[in-house]
Amino acid sequence: MPRRNAQKNKSGGINMTPMIDVVFQMIIFFVCTAQLEREQFSEWINLPNSPNAPEMAQEKDPRTITIEVDDKGKITIGRTPLSVSKLQKILTKAVSDYGVHGPSIPIQIRADHASRHANVKRVMDICTASGLYKIAFIAVKDDLE
Repeated sequence: MPRRNAQKNKSGGINMTPMIDVVFQMIIFFVCTAQLEREQFSEWINLPNSPNAPEMAQEKDPRTITIEVDDKGKITIGRTPLSVSKLQKILTKAVSDYGVHGPSIPIQIRADHASRHANVKRVMDICTASGLYKIAFIAVKDDLE
């Protein structure tokens, strides 16, 4: 009799259902966040080529503010069009919200390759007037090899 009970208690496997559920939830999460990351930038901005620029393989600071300037001089953050005064208010508030660490907020400028330098300079002037000096430009690195 004891022999039969020992065989009944052996299940022969692990219940994989909870693990599969978690894996599917993680896949859905990463697909959704990757899509959101892509949608925050304007697809109509054609970035300039920079074949000699160093590759930026560093981690992105979560405080990074990405400002876009299109070929007509329109300024946007996260696909939201902004006036010059509104951009100034946003950047000034960002600096004041972070206190002592405010001036170290990184700024990335995504300017269209056909945008006028005066429009990009205007954005840079607004950044420095707000107390932000850590400015970088986004470009495409083409490997012509």
